Amino acid sequence: MRAIQIQEFGGPEVLELVELPDPEPGDGEVVIEVARAGMNFADTHQRHNQYLAKAELPLIPGQEVAGAAGGRRVAAMIPNGGYAERVAVREADLVQIPDDVTDDQAAAILIQGLTAWALLEISARVQPGESVAVEGAAGGTGTMLVQLAKRMGARVIGLASAPGKRELVERLGADATIDSRSPTMTEDLLAANEGRPVDVIMQISGGESFERQMEALAPFGRMVTFGIATREANQIKTSSLMRTSRAVIGFWFVHLLQRPDLLRDGIAELLGAVASGELEVVIGSVYPMSDVARAQIELAERRTQGKLLLDPGA
Repeated sequence: MRAIQIQEFGGPEVLELVELPDPEPGDGEVVIEVARAGMNFADTHQRHNQYLAKAELPLIPGQEVAGAAGGRRVAAMIPNGGYAERVAVREADLVQIPDDVTDDQAAAILIQGLTAWALLEISARVQPGESVAVEGAAGGTGTMLVQLAKRMGARVIGLASAPGKRELVERLGADATIDSRSPTMTEDLLAANEGRPVDVIMQISGGESFERQMEALAPFGRMVTFGIATREANQIKTSSLMRTSRAVIGFWFVHLLQRPDLLRDGIAELLGAVASGELEVVIGSVYPMSDVARAQIELAERRTQGKLLLDPGA
């Protein structure tokens, strides 16, 4: 089978297209013929071995796939191995794809859709009437956050770096949008929320943006961090949290995987909403596997919108 393999950590050039033996399923496993593999920003960190979980070489990246196994249309979240034509997956981890959901949608909704759902429902516990600011609002997770927060009755403010991205976010239902690279981020957030501090901020970049957004957070507000795109970690003093009655909450998808009860609820809600047309899955691009390096470069440089997918057959 064809696959993308990393044999040393580094830049996009370490993503090699190679021929490997087909996977042999173990007890309780099946082999998925991969139609689509999902790409995530975390993949670019993993390529440098800078992700929260350290990687071991050689490595086939990719943690979500959609395709066919045993005559069934299925999707799955996996530790690694998705950037390939075939992957062995535990039968217990298979997700049945509804007839009204495409392979593209299924591959796109698993990690980023579940992340958005958990950030809002579990971490931030968003209530109707609250305001929610979403950083990276035009990305795969961001487009889900915008739509799901609106479904929960929130006022949504989308942060995106380009006019075209902000237009997309507004089309998906955001009440206001601002430039995510603005030097007056705090003031812009307050203005976008009609002069009031923001109740919930979904933060993915870290660094200076984190500090500026924190200043716009309301008392009893929640800053939820689920990425460090700048690779600049922040430090928070407990005295500052006490003086402002603010909360900073971390989120790592691994801990959601350890809660099958929550996963079942989230997957059912998301796939149902996609099948009914209530939730739009924004597919930015589908790349042939030979273009994986270009795809990761564009993803890392934030030149993309929506979810990026790989087509292992191309």
